[in-house]
Amino acid sequence: MLLITINTFCVFIQTFYLFAYFYYGPKKEKVETVKLTLLFNVFGFVVIFFSTFFLPNSLTRLQILGYICMAFSLCVFVAPLGIVRKVIKTKSVEYTPFTFSVFLTLGAVMWFFYGLLLKDMNITVPNVLRFIFGILQMILYDIYKNHPKKIVEDPKLQLSAQHIVVDIVKFGSTVCLEVTRL
Repeated sequence: MLLITINTFCVFIQTFYLFAYFYYGPKKEKVETVKLTLLFNVFGFVVIFFSTFFLPNSLTRLQILGYICMAFSLCVFVAPLGIVRKVIKTKSVEYTPFTFSVFLTLGAVMWFFYGLLLKDMNITVPNVLRFIFGILQMILYDIYKNHPKKIVEDPKLQLSAQHIVVDIVKFGSTVCLEVTRL
């Protein structure tokens, strides 16, 4: 019953955020997200299946599967550190929704206690890190929520005055007449 309760809660929250992202997100990023999700889900399943299915000992299979799942969990829980870096650099929390951090932290707490009740370190350990990173995100949100936005210039976007090309045909005949008079 505990596993069903925890997973139902987490699936509901994650599904809500996915739908919100796909509704409001830019098209290019949505397509990239779908590609990466399919790649990791299909590739991850194939790796897990072939690394555990053919092992003769079921206890060894479960132990290896636990380590694989713990590695995937740690990767997922460490991923928000990129956003934490961006929040500190820009002193802006526009990329960190507070409610998302709260619900990820609550999910971590529930999974931690579930792993503790089962005495399963493969569940308990990653969720300690998830809890710490969730608290860190919420603390940073509280620190930087009222800061004015700091504009970070991307060096790739800076234009050089020496290499400006103007397509005069697109401007029409009025511009062409003025250019020829000069």
